[in-house]
Amino acid sequence: MNILIEILLCYINIFNIYINYFNLNVDIIDLEVYIIDIKRKEGDRMYQVISSCPVCGKKLKVVKLQCENCDTVIENDFCLSKFDYLSTEDLFFAETFLKCRGNIKEVEKELKISYPTVRSRLDDIIQKLDGNPNVRSNVQSASSSRKKEILNALENGEITPEEALEQMKEN
Repeated sequence: MNILIEILLCYINIFNIYINYFNLNVDIIDLEVYIIDIKRKEGDRMYQVISSCPVCGKKLKVVKLQCENCDTVIENDFCLSKFDYLSTEDLFFAETFLKCRGNIKEVEKELKISYPTVRSRLDDIIQKLDGNPNVRSNVQSASSSRKKEILNALENGEITPEEALEQMKEN
């Protein structure tokens, strides 16, 4: 029992949670709940809203809102925005894209990724926000048809190789 108590005290000290009162008869589960309650009451940590059910994977809805200042509670069915369903990584990319004012070259520099990777990630996010699985394929088919046009123009001598390269980069 003493070893268990020592382990628990180490665990508590690691996370900088100080408990003035410790009952030796408390179950581990009760202690964990108590620690979580202390953290929430002190306001040390806010959890990000999860948007999908950890059991079945379907979308979750918000049913309760509470004011941080006066503790007013509002209960109803609230919907999350489309952005709440994006992963943290996708949200970071979208924020970076907006900060760069949609300039893909600046996004490349900021995130240190290639132009095709920026386009691909952008297409993925658009698809997730739109909820339409065909968005990405439409964007890709438009991009590939433009590349074919450029290659045909080059083949027919309508543009120089340098112009073709420049147009491919813009595409």
